[in-house]
Amino acid sequence: MEKEKSDEFYARLKEQLLENTSWPSNYLYKFIVPTDEERIGQIKDIFNMSGAVIESKKSKKGTYTSISITVHLNNPDEVIAKYKEVSSVEGVISL
Repeated sequence: MEKEKSDEFYARLKEQLLENTSWPSNYLYKFIVPTDEERIGQIKDIFNMSGAVIESKKSKKGTYTSISITVHLNNPDEVIAKYKEVSSVEGVISL
């Protein structure tokens, strides 16, 4: 059931990206992850590509860290591939 739901989500996302964005383009990812250097490092490693701008900010209590990543990509398939990679990081929330 979960896989079907994510397949539908990604299909809809791809459609929206094709309609609303001219490619290649910069894309802004936003994630929230429990403040844990290992998990934050995993996300940064996924986007370890030339030109990726990564900003992170801890929550007021320091429990969570928000991560914003702007990266230049060629098409919606590249956007979705990165979301799928990040989804393997435990506890991450994609916004």
